[in-house]
Amino acid sequence: ELLARVRKGGGEKAILRHTERNKKLFVRERLKLLLDDEAFLELSPLAGLGMPYGNVPAAGCLTGIGKICGVWCVILASDATVKGGTIYPIGVKKQLRAQEIAMENRLLSVHLVDSGGAFLPLQSELFPDKLHGGRIFYNEAIMSAMGIPQVAVVCGSCVAGGAYVPTMAEETVIIDKIGTLFLAGPPLVKAATGEYVSPEDLGGAKLHSQVSGCADHFAPSEEEAYECIRSVISTLNFQAVPERDTQHEQPLYSPEELLGLAPQDYSCTLPVKLILSRLVDGSRFQEFKANYGTTLVTGFGHVEGHLVGIVANNGELAQDAALKGSHFVQLCSQRGIPILFLQNTAPQPAGPASISQAEAHSSRLKAQASMMAAVACAAVPKITVVIGGCFGSDSYAMCGRSFSPNFLFLWPNARVALVDSRHFSTAPGAGDSGCTDESELNQLKKKLEEESSAFYSSARLWDDGIILPQNTRKV
Repeated sequence: ELLARVRKGGGEKAILRHTERNKKLFVRERLKLLLDDEAFLELSPLAGLGMPYGNVPAAGCLTGIGKICGVWCVILASDATVKGGTIYPIGVKKQLRAQEIAMENRLLSVHLVDSGGAFLPLQSELFPDKLHGGRIFYNEAIMSAMGIPQVAVVCGSCVAGGAYVPTMAEETVIIDKIGTLFLAGPPLVKAATGEYVSPEDLGGAKLHSQVSGCADHFAPSEEEAYECIRSVISTLNFQAVPERDTQHEQPLYSPEELLGLAPQDYSCTLPVKLILSRLVDGSRFQEFKANYGTTLVTGFGHVEGHLVGIVANNGELAQDAALKGSHFVQLCSQRGIPILFLQNTAPQPAGPASISQAEAHSSRLKAQASMMAAVACAAVPKITVVIGGCFGSDSYAMCGRSFSPNFLFLWPNARVALVDSRHFSTAPGAGDSGCTDESELNQLKKKLEEESSAFYSSARLWDDGIILPQNTRKV
């Protein structure tokens, strides 16, 4: 339901205004004209949903990965039906994440710009700092130096900061009558000088393709613009993905059954191999150290024809499990095999009550530190899927967000938190957390419950999106 809501952009009224009054295509129609097929992975579609400013999804920005002329591309597209494509702090964060993916994976970037620029009342949250809006332009320069091409289509208003995105791209197409580029539009000119100037005269397609040279290609219509940008991409001499054999076995058990297997809590009573048998090709899994450290399952399998090493929680990440995980991750790194982490970590156990427990606790910490180091230093692609709970330091060893996996996805049932609210059965003493009565404790539990939701996480871009369990193989 949430994904369907996001796909409607700013709503039917805004889409009607965008397409009928302004004679523009809706952003998702633009993508259909641009992409080779409908295989498009939308990144963090729920980013911004329910956030305090305006309660708008993604703040007018859609990002994703698709194929154009046989080349895998990262696409950053303004959705002008959401507050005119205005850039909010979450929109900046979303674009920076898309650029990070482009740099990590050496993917061509395509910008479809139709934006009113930055939302000025929140300028302190999107302008001055290192990872604010200006970083987008810095990344464009660095990517160009790295030999990663970037192209742009000016398919609407490009005001202020939005004007730099297409002018820093290697080649830019601007669309007649609807594409405009200026640092300050006609209303500000009127306010500053009292002079009225039309958008076309101030920064229209003819001006920028004939006079200023800011745009490299003039397109009479949107359809011709996307045909033009496809032609540009075909001449970039950027390596297309070679056609590979896409034949692979389906799991013996239907991935649809993952809907009934998604863990609802961290109790880990569900054997994780039930999930693996619905994820890997032919349900074949070559397990590593099968009889040692059994609360962590490690081994090799294929997903849609790709060989991967799999590290999956099957209970508490105890000392032997962490040592096994460290060994296996190092093997994958040595062999150049990507790693798929399936997280369902248990909350941290209570502190030690005896010397022997303290010794065991210390050994566990040391083993987990060893696994964290192995995960951090493994020079292979890492993809993490939170299939259940993601709690405490166990999430670091299992390549959580702070350990920079190449991609991180959540199932809708996922919980992401330092601690689980269900662990608070009695009120701690005044010296612990300051919660001295039951009402404070209940308030804290309610806060933790809300903030550990997969949707709370995804709205803040702490991941690359919530995916349906049955789509995990495809994603």
